[in-house]
Amino acid sequence: MIVVHNKQDLAEHLAEWRLHDEHVALVPTMGNLHAGHAALVDLARENAERVVVSIFVNPTQFGEGEDFEDYPRTLERDKLRLKQTAADLIFAPDVETVYPFGLENATVVSVPTLTEHFCGASRPGHFDGVTTVVARLFSLVQPDVAVFRQKDYQQQLVIRHMTEDLNLPIGIITGETVRADDGLALSSRNSYLSESELAAAPVLYEALCSTAQDLQNGRRNFGELEADAIERLRDAGFDVDYYSIRRALNLDVPNRDCDDLVVLAAARLGAARLIDNVVVTV
Repeated sequence: MIVVHNKQDLAEHLAEWRLHDEHVALVPTMGNLHAGHAALVDLARENAERVVVSIFVNPTQFGEGEDFEDYPRTLERDKLRLKQTAADLIFAPDVETVYPFGLENATVVSVPTLTEHFCGASRPGHFDGVTTVVARLFSLVQPDVAVFRQKDYQQQLVIRHMTEDLNLPIGIITGETVRADDGLALSSRNSYLSESELAAAPVLYEALCSTAQDLQNGRRNFGELEADAIERLRDAGFDVDYYSIRRALNLDVPNRDCDDLVVLAAARLGAARLIDNVVVTV
């Protein structure tokens, strides 16, 4: 397993691979890796001869009062986990490598419209931070493909939009959400949950699945379905940020004739903000 921290060492390894016409896949992460990340690495390997995993806790996607300082930084443990995967190289830069002119003078990449609702509304500036850091990682690694999680549904749509709009020659691949046996989507922030909260957390996925089943059974009263789910989540102890049925393609408000939908939600449970979604074809 190769571990590099600066762009010069990264460039040397990339150049050697490309000399042998090997394709490169990038899996961007903030570390504290789990089985969901390992699945992304496996998917990346299916689409390229070489896999780079970036580990960087990006300060620009955290808002005031969020958990940037407390976010788990577990590089040594992550190295051990990635040794058991198909990853070839870990790129673990510092802030100065990613933002050479400093955070205050950094060029910002911003995607309009798609970022205005849901996580973008509740976390102002979050997606600007995401697109800015992903654009920088794309520039540093210059991958042929990059792999993201379906769990972050809005995020992967935003990154797809940015990539296409900037005409970047990078294929964006979305990996399925990996779940615990009880249905809870794996997330680095699940470590914030207490034992009792872990027991309640699967209700979020259960609500999403129930809404999806109702949609497949022909119900089209979207507002009622959303309200029923929100009540169910509140009864289980969640503080609901949003729960919405949207068009899967672009998160527009659907009409009754839409075939491809996504049910997406974000809710707080104790110190953890959980997000999840279910894609529905009706």
